[in-house]
Amino acid sequence: MPAAQQSTPQAQALLAKWALRSFILLLLIATGAWLDRIKDRWYVFDPAELNALAQAAIASSPNNTAGMIQHIVANLTSTFPSTHVRINVDSSEWLLNNAGGAMGAMYIIHASITEYLLIFGTPLGTEGHSGLHPAEDYFNILVGEEWAFAPGQLEMERYTPGMVHYLPRGTVKQYKMHEGCFALEYARGWIPLMAPFGLTDGLTSTLDFPTLYKTAKITLREMGKNLFVGKI
Repeated sequence: MPAAQQSTPQAQALLAKWALRSFILLLLIATGAWLDRIKDRWYVFDPAELNALAQAAIASSPNNTAGMIQHIVANLTSTFPSTHVRINVDSSEWLLNNAGGAMGAMYIIHASITEYLLIFGTPLGTEGHSGLHPAEDYFNILVGEEWAFAPGQLEMERYTPGMVHYLPRGTVKQYKMHEGCFALEYARGWIPLMAPFGLTDGLTSTLDFPTLYKTAKITLREMGKNLFVGKI
């Protein structure tokens, strides 16, 4: 039998294999695009309401960051039933966070597949890269001051208590938080895809593996609790 005829079944098998792989890839892309279009149906937090909550916390506890955080958590737990949304009320679970060259501490209030809500800040001040994220980010300043700029801007953006720094999906900036700056941060989008930005500095620079472990443990725990009550 000629060599060309012998190789035909192998060529057909190879073609079928790559056709199947291409179909699976296209199916995954189409599924991802469809989920991205409907992800807003799983959001439970409203950016305007969170900004109003941040402003109310500032008014209720001026110059008292701990009081502001307590006000925010108490409001969230009374607004959202635990049978639908899980809120982490343990405000002692602060974690160091190194990302984009900036360093601060965070307290994760809520974490699910499509949203997170946390307090982030530092009494020392920090500066870094915002990161390129598949999510929208709303940074509600509680105390202190944040500066930011995007490429092409010749003047800085300035955010003070009560203001919100909005970062659309796919936008990158340099930002600086001055001494004693803390904020209520809300992100909506595909939260697991933000993990590499939040963890890479720990893996490649600080090598703070205990903090990485605690961060992953608390985040996965809160995501799991929310999935258990049907919050994606």
